[in-house]
Amino acid sequence: MGMRILITGHKGQLGRALQATLAEHTLSGCDLPDVDITDRTAIGRIIAAFAPDVVIHAAAWTDVDGCARDPEKAYLANAIGTQNVALACAACGAAMLYVSTNEVFDGTAKEPYREWDPLRPINPYGRSKAAGEWFVRHLLTRFYIVRTAWVYAPGGRNFPHRIIQLADTQGALRVVADEVGNPTYAPDLAAGIAALIQTGAYGVYHLTNAGYCSRYEFACEILRLSGRGHVPVEPIPLAEFQRASTPPPFAPLANTAAAALGITLRPWQEALEVFLKSQ
Repeated sequence: MGMRILITGHKGQLGRALQATLAEHTLSGCDLPDVDITDRTAIGRIIAAFAPDVVIHAAAWTDVDGCARDPEKAYLANAIGTQNVALACAACGAAMLYVSTNEVFDGTAKEPYREWDPLRPINPYGRSKAAGEWFVRHLLTRFYIVRTAWVYAPGGRNFPHRIIQLADTQGALRVVADEVGNPTYAPDLAAGIAALIQTGAYGVYHLTNAGYCSRYEFACEILRLSGRGHVPVEPIPLAEFQRASTPPPFAPLANTAAAALGITLRPWQEALEVFLKSQ
C-alpha cells in the first residue's frame, strides 16, 4: 500500500537512494538551500502542508571534521534541526525515521555494538547526533532510529572515490588500520529503511552492510575490486593521521533488531563490488 513519505536531505547520498527505492510511494522532499531544518517555522509548515504518513529525516551535517571545528553549528543542524522535524511530526501525527550514526558510541567495545548499548559519543559530530536521538525519543512515540556507518553512494564524495583518486594521482597510499566500522552502500541502506517503515515496528535499529573492517582493509578491497591491487597501501595508526575529529576506533554495528524482522543487508564486500561496477 502506498504511503505519503517526506524525505529531508533528499538531495544527499542517502536521500537520492531513498527517492529511487521509494518511487512507488507519494514522495516529497526538502533540502538546502530551499529549506533549512534549523528554521522551525519553515520545516513545520512544509511537513504540515504535505501531511506525510512518515518523515525520513536524512538531512544532517555529516562533515565530521567540520563538526569538530564548529560544535555549535553541528548541534544546531543535527540536534535542533532534528528537534524541529520531530515537533512537526508530532503536530501532524506523522511517524519519523531518524538516520543516526555509529559515532554515538565511544569505540572501546570488544564486539559490535547492539541497539541497546549505552551512548558515549567522543566527538562533536557524535554528540550532536546523540542529542538528535534524545529529541526523537522524548518528543515522539512513533519513531524509528536507524544507526548506520561509513555510507557511500554513486555520485557522492565518499571514501571509495577518495581512495581511487589518491591511488591514481599518488600511486601509493597510507590508510588508518585501527579505525573499524561497517562500509554501507546507500542503495542497500535505503532498501532496509523502505522495508522497515512498512512494519510499524517502532524502535532503534542498526542497518549496515553485513560484516566490518578497518579503513585499511576497506581501502585494500576497493583497490583490488577496481583493478588497482598493485597500488601499495601502508597501514598507519589513527594517531599518525592528522584530522580535526577523533573517530571511535572500534565501532561496528550489529544488526539484531531489524534481523528479527527479517531485514538484513548483504555483506559489505558484495555491495562494494556492485558499486564499483556501476562507476
